[in-house]
This record gives sequence, structure tokens and C-alpha cells, in this order.
Amino acid sequence: MLTNAQLAELLARAAEENEGHRQRALRSASRAAYHWPEEVADIVERGDSLRDLPKIGGWLSGIIRRWLEDLPEVPDPPPIRAGFRTFAEALAIVADNPEWSSGLRGDLQMHTEYSDGKESIVAMAGEGAERGYEYIAITDHSKGLRIAGGMHEEELLAQIDEIDVVNEELRKAGHDIRVLRALEMNINPQGEGDMEPESLEPLDLVLGSFHSSLRTKDDQTDRYLAAVRNPHFQILGHPRGRKYDNRLGLQADWPRVFEEATKHDKAIEINSFPDRQDLNSELLEIAREAGVRVSIGTDAHDRMEMRFIPMGVAAAIKAGIDRERVINYMSVDDLVAWAKGH
Repeated sequence: MLTNAQLAELLARAAEENEGHRQRALRSASRAAYHWPEEVADIVERGDSLRDLPKIGGWLSGIIRRWLEDLPEVPDPPPIRAGFRTFAEALAIVADNPEWSSGLRGDLQMHTEYSDGKESIVAMAGEGAERGYEYIAITDHSKGLRIAGGMHEEELLAQIDEIDVVNEELRKAGHDIRVLRALEMNINPQGEGDMEPESLEPLDLVLGSFHSSLRTKDDQTDRYLAAVRNPHFQILGHPRGRKYDNRLGLQADWPRVFEEATKHDKAIEINSFPDRQDLNSELLEIAREAGVRVSIGTDAHDRMEMRFIPMGVAAAIKAGIDRERVINYMSVDDLVAWAKGH
């Protein structure tokens, strides 16, 4: 039986042997394989069509079926594609650990039309309510990330006002969910944020994330130490900046970074988007030893992408993280109090 991860690698290898539209189709399908909620082998065994899967048409369906019938040798993925878990695998891990699902209170990274998201605050809050969350954090980008429509201080104030209105409407409608006033603040290589500190004071939560110089191969320990010492954010977002088959991510003395984060009571994010999975399980094991707090966020840019929260939960489970160290299991009052403590 070929797993979705093995199929992803076969698709990626086939892309390297093709060009033009076929190469693009194969690469796109390779990434999509990590998003599929069910193992392809199970779909075929059930007799269902593969063309219902995202990024799979008739040509690719035929290729995959031939691989399943005549199992090829699957090479180990190169570093740029290594260490990724499929959505199907993550769902199975979480299903085997139901206590992790029942206690999950919220999703702590997502984007709206205020930056590069596709939907409104109301839409994202509605999805969170349907998922039974106690809270969601709206973390649109800050002004330094212009390519993603980052907000300047005046736009952030306008968003804060809208979130307050949405929360009042949710309360009147009887929904037990709170939209946290939050931000994904751009952090430069010196660990400095791009927003005036006073503009952050009304917020419930701030993520700090690197979005530049992400392909350097030099040790970046000093960059991370400066970042976690920055008092203006509480969560270090998608720490390595890696992306499946696109970017390897930054390197650092991770035990030292996590120890410093623990010292300053910062949280390290598990970004649950399948193309990111950042931090990955291997580094999370090091984080576990340091006792650092962990935050889970889908980095969703629309309602449907909020479904990927099990990716982060599964990573925490497999790394042996104590659930008490995952801030998504805090009550909303405890979470906000922890953030204000910074």
C-alpha cells in the first residue's frame, strides 16, 4: 500500500522529469497530497473516483492508479520535502487521542480581508463557533509585510473596533465564542517589530513572525534570541519559515533558542498549514525538553483552511508535548491574562 506521503514524493519526482503544464500539475498534486483527508489507497479500494480529490484530473488519476497496482520503489524525500505529515495521517493520530480534541479551545492564527485573507471576521468567527471553539485569534499581517496587505496602525485600530462589534453581536446571538484582538507582527532579522508599541496595547495577543531573509543557510541563533527577548509579542509564529518543496527554513541552536523562550515565557507556534508544519515534530521534541509553551494555529486564509488544526495537534501528540504546555487548551481568560503578563 502506498501512503499519501509516498504518493506525494512520487508525484514530486515525476514533476522533476517533466516540464510545462504537466510539471506544474504534478507539483501541485504533490503538495495537495498532504491536504487530502483520506488515504488514496482506501479510496481506490472502496471503488470511488480519485478525480474528486483536489488537483487530480483524469491524467493524474491514471498515473496514481498504475502506481497502486504496480508498486514502485519510493525514494526518501530530499530535505526540502522531508519531515512532513499528511492530513490523513494527522487525523488518524488525533482520532487515537480523543482527549486532545475534546479539550481544544481555539485556533490562534488566521487571516481576513484586512490583510491577505479571503473572508471577513464574521465568517471566520462563524466557522469557529461551528467548531465549538471558545475563541479564535484574528492575526492579520502588520504594515512591514506590504506584499500581504499588512495593516498600519490606523487600520489595526479600525479592525479592533470591528472585532468589538462582532463580539457583541455574537454574544447577543447566544454564541459562546470570543474573537481575540490579535496581530501577526512582522519581525526583522534584528528581532524588532514594525508597529508602534502603543498600537499593540489594546490587543489580546500578538504573534511575531519572520518574513524576510528566510533562505539564508547561516546559523540564525542570534536572530531568534533577539526575537524571543522582544517584549512586544507572546508567540513566535512559524519559527523556521519552511515550506514544502519550496524553502528549507532557517537553522539555529534550537536548544538554546527554546531555553531562552522558556525563560521569557514565550510560546513557539506549531503552524498547522500542511505546506508549513512549522515547527515539525523533531524540533518539537527539543522544545518539549526545554519546557517551552506551544501555540497551535492553522494560518487559515479562509474558513475551509481552519479544518487543518489536527495537523498541529498531531505534531504535539507525536512529540510528546504535555497538553498543559499548549496554550490553546487555556481558558480565554487565562490565555489573555498570560499574554497581558508580557
